[in-house]
Amino acid sequence: MDRIIVTGGSRLAGEVCVSGAKNAALPALAATLLAKGTHELTNVPSLADVSTFIRLLEQMGMSTERPSETATSRGALALTLAGPIETVAPYQLVKTMRASVLVLGPLVARHGHASVSLPGGCAIGARPIDQHLKGLVALGAQVRLEHGDVVATAERLIGAPFRFDVVSVTGTENLMMAATLAKGRTVLQNAAREPEVVDLALMLQSMGAKISGAGTETITIDGVEALSSARHAIVEDRVEAGTLLVAAAITGGDVLVKGARREHLAAVLEKLRGAGAEILYEEDALRCRGPERLRPVEFETEPFPGFPTDMQAQLMALLTLADGTSRITESVFENRFMHVLELGRMGAEIRVDGRVATVTGVRELSGAPVMATDLRASASLVLAGLRARGQTEVQRVYHLDRGYDHLETKLASLGARIERLSGRV
Repeated sequence: MDRIIVTGGSRLAGEVCVSGAKNAALPALAATLLAKGTHELTNVPSLADVSTFIRLLEQMGMSTERPSETATSRGALALTLAGPIETVAPYQLVKTMRASVLVLGPLVARHGHASVSLPGGCAIGARPIDQHLKGLVALGAQVRLEHGDVVATAERLIGAPFRFDVVSVTGTENLMMAATLAKGRTVLQNAAREPEVVDLALMLQSMGAKISGAGTETITIDGVEALSSARHAIVEDRVEAGTLLVAAAITGGDVLVKGARREHLAAVLEKLRGAGAEILYEEDALRCRGPERLRPVEFETEPFPGFPTDMQAQLMALLTLADGTSRITESVFENRFMHVLELGRMGAEIRVDGRVATVTGVRELSGAPVMATDLRASASLVLAGLRARGQTEVQRVYHLDRGYDHLETKLASLGARIERLSGRV
């Protein structure tokens, strides 16, 4: 089993490019089920979850090819849908990847049937798919649960108004895809506003879908009879960009993150500035210069455009070294403080009371063996290791590989002393 060894104390400096977003790539892959032909995607990140999703599509009948990369087609992927499609997503492939539920809407909309195993993923709290199912029922699908599988059928979906009880990113994406081929108009209210939702809408529009309002709380989709194949570049990963900016701040470094978009990271940038970092805007990039001493901040995680839950653990790692006490409220997931105990092994002083973590800054962290518990927790431990005295060994880095495209290589290019080791400990 792979592990990552970090020797702390290096100040990061230089330039680094952000990869495509996992949370945009997965719905884009699902959307290829909506139309025959060859779909051409670029900026597709090299991630474990992406590879699993591609295998799922191949098992359904999609053929895939990785064309040679060029300067303008980084992360290129061609997916061809020509013959019949298998409308079953089996447990063996989807058990570790919650985003597999994204095939549900496209399969029902275009093929009239879907059988998808209830998905898994990181153990960071309950993430039910009831909003997906309620929405499909509102569009006329018949939905039932059989032997751990969600089975949905419809001769043709019918456009309808639907209001989400709670904001759901994948729910918004699933219903938006389903509605593209429904008869009539669908209006999604209380929809997710995340950049990844907007990116999916852009891809669907390139396929001929009629969508307006993506990026707002109300999305309107007028169904069409058929869609055509897509050509689309996946948007850059705002969470990876934020993680790299925190890496600069926690080491007192000076890093230019190419592909980072300030409109996608406004809430994170505000807290980094509050912690003492200097943020400079450049064309298609953000530069972060870390302070000599970090200041405490308070924040609460919220749906976009609020502070993203996917950046909570990384900023907590930063605040363990701030001069004073920080307060973090996790309002999105009820079990996303599992990294606290591991940071504590490195000398961090963090007290958790329900959904609130109080972080009292310490003068230094000490390298230690630690274990990643989920995707973003693994990133927080790597970040802490960059600043800790001595050596930190991060185990279970398969979590990291689910969402970061060679993070250790990018950090090493900036001067971090970091390496990946394979084999048993």
